[in-house]
Amino acid sequence: MKGTIIISTGGTFNKIYNRLTGNLDIDTNNNSLKTIENSWLAKLNFINIINKDSLDFTIKDREELLKTIKKLNYDRYIIIHGTDTIDITAKYLNDANLNKVIVLTGAMVPFSIDPIEATANLAQAIGYSKLASNGIYIALNSVVDRYNRVEKNRKVGKFQIIT
Repeated sequence: MKGTIIISTGGTFNKIYNRLTGNLDIDTNNNSLKTIENSWLAKLNFINIINKDSLDFTIKDREELLKTIKKLNYDRYIIIHGTDTIDITAKYLNDANLNKVIVLTGAMVPFSIDPIEATANLAQAIGYSKLASNGIYIALNSVVDRYNRVEKNRKVGKFQIIT
């Protein structure tokens, strides 16, 4: 199938404050994507799977993501993923030799707390996916490149190109 699909897997991008527990829980209703869709006056094609913080991702979760990508058969995939293990998932998908454009993105701050970063990261991922050749990419904090050239710099709290 031609076109782009967004696969939301959870991560900080999708976290919302739970008034009862005081925790940041994953929003399984995709309210962040629905809000972005409404404000952009655009139709976003998206689905929701896994619904976890990426620190809790297992090999079974990555297998589910891979099976979903193969089943959907789009040209371009945007994957909303937690930033802590986005690189592990990117390598896993790369090793599957999918011959598709796949851009992983997320946010360091939940959309529900401050929508700026999450929205910018998603916009960057969508825009880049339209021009990219087949491969696995990470798009975060105004940085986008092949997955193995982008890293999370935990000392400064942002993503950067590996030099």
